[in-house]
Amino acid sequence: MPDPGINKRTLLKAAAGALLSGAARAEDRSPNIIFILADDLGYGDLGCYGSQLSTPRLDGMAKEGVRFEQFYSASPVCSPSRAALMTGRYPTRVGIPAVLQPDSTTGLPDSETTLAQMLKASNYSTMCIGKWHLGSLPQSLPTSRGFDEYFGIPYSNDMWPSVLLHNTEVAEQPVNLDTLTARYTEQALQFIARSKNAPFFLYLAHAMPHLPLAASPRFRCKSGMGLYGDAVQEIDWSVGQILDALSTNGVAEQTLVMFSSDNGPWFQGSAGRLRGAKGGTFEGGVREPFIARFPGRIPQGLVSRGVASMMDILPTVARLSNAHLPDQPLDGVDIWPLLTGDSTAVDRDVLLYFDYWDAQCARLGKWKLHVSRHNTPPWTPEPKGGCMNLPLPRPELYDLEAGPDESYDVAADNPQIVADIWARMEALIATFPDQVTTAWRYITGLAVEDTPSGAWPVWKGP
Repeated sequence: MPDPGINKRTLLKAAAGALLSGAARAEDRSPNIIFILADDLGYGDLGCYGSQLSTPRLDGMAKEGVRFEQFYSASPVCSPSRAALMTGRYPTRVGIPAVLQPDSTTGLPDSETTLAQMLKASNYSTMCIGKWHLGSLPQSLPTSRGFDEYFGIPYSNDMWPSVLLHNTEVAEQPVNLDTLTARYTEQALQFIARSKNAPFFLYLAHAMPHLPLAASPRFRCKSGMGLYGDAVQEIDWSVGQILDALSTNGVAEQTLVMFSSDNGPWFQGSAGRLRGAKGGTFEGGVREPFIARFPGRIPQGLVSRGVASMMDILPTVARLSNAHLPDQPLDGVDIWPLLTGDSTAVDRDVLLYFDYWDAQCARLGKWKLHVSRHNTPPWTPEPKGGCMNLPLPRPELYDLEAGPDESYDVAADNPQIVADIWARMEALIATFPDQVTTAWRYITGLAVEDTPSGAWPVWKGP
């Protein structure tokens, strides 16, 4: 029986207090984190980046949040780019300079702390869905690197054996690629539904639009732009399903959702106005679409021209979640001020562009300096595969604000800028492992005895 000493006004005040307390607790709760990664999606493959493809859900996500114009992967190929995302460090620092194979006996080193491990230590529920590509032995799989659950192909969809894993067990072999995007999406929706009452981290790494292309029957032949367009439009649908699920489960305002790609386009995809594609350090190989939404925290319709990197995700998430940063020094920086529009730039040193162990370019402000380039396509009998890094006869400098297509070399008009970036590169590269510093000595001509016979003359520096 109610206490007669408690009147209606007292009850209403108590109820209001409880509601306010609950709201405060919800606001104070660490945010959910969702990172969605496409595979080989080009900078110009989304409607909001100028494509003719219909991508209404990603375009809508950009209108509800922020779209970056200068977001970079840390490599023009798969495994290194993903290593940078997971660690906040250059992939050459963590021993993943190139694409891992299904029979590789190595993976992301245990000495590295992953984004998932960092969040797991802060009591997050964690799940990885899709392409991992950071080691396929049991000790290297997501379930050994901070993820509570894994569902996906542990490497690229064109690699053999074609196997779909649930945690460490084979769920399907060979994999039906036609329904894979839909199945990945369903796994994501189930994870959100069962994890909504506490902070969670979902990493959804799609297999598409990497070759071989595939799409569900409902999307096949619907884009009007071939199977590539069909695959991209199914990814767009998948993003929409996840955004809808956040609203349905009442956690949209508690969730930061990010979308990007691991590197530039390989087949049929568009790099927009940018020069180059997957496998090279021109902008088309490493500049990626990046969209983020966090209702109430990120302003709607924001477009950022600040320079940001895949390596910046870990320190930014650490800030938002109050998680302890890894012991290893980071190369990424906190880009939350760019996400909110509070700043147009963040303080960082030069941003290096690596291909394999080779530091080929560096970005500083609007300037990008090229010092070497791989021969493409490979044509030499040695080394195996025919790919070698060739120093440029003279460094090439591009003003990416005036010409993002890297068509006009302005090094001759800006010798002090060339010298400044060069000096910064030298200082930063000196902190890298031996493989990187040895490759740099060859580029700069400081280790003449390492110069392969027949290579053209090496430029000696500014």
